[in-house]
Amino acid sequence: MTDKVPMTAQGYQRIEEELKHLKNVERHAIIKAIAEAREHGDLKENAEYHAARERQSFVEGRIQDLDDKIGRAEIIDVSKLSGTTVLFGATVVVIDEDTEDEMTYQIVGDEESDIKKGFLSISSPLARALIGKDMGESVEVNTPKGLKTYEIVKVLFR
Repeated sequence: MTDKVPMTAQGYQRIEEELKHLKNVERHAIIKAIAEAREHGDLKENAEYHAARERQSFVEGRIQDLDDKIGRAEIIDVSKLSGTTVLFGATVVVIDEDTEDEMTYQIVGDEESDIKKGFLSISSPLARALIGKDMGESVEVNTPKGLKTYEIVKVLFR
């Protein structure tokens, strides 16, 4: 049984672009690097050859991983969602009730997450606490720094 992997349309597109780049650019560059390294003779002590083979192993593993995710992708069209309840794909504005800091996150699939860009993984403690809650509600989240309370200020679907 394969589990579906939820992701936004933008996240799916980024994965497809990375996969295309790995297959059409990286693979060919690695094959060329291996061929050039072979021309240098003895492969046992050939650092370029071993580096290229190691890179090839990494790239092929990443290709398999991305192929798997694309095959199991469940694309959520965020533009068709609306309301004030936090759902997958929602952009949520929260305020830390202790510090009054305001933060904006879009809840996305694990593969898309990038907290520095405001993309919060669906499996993160904060996202799990927010899902199903409404604008105006507060949620408590256990963090490494202890219990934090956030108020949901806005829920947007874009």
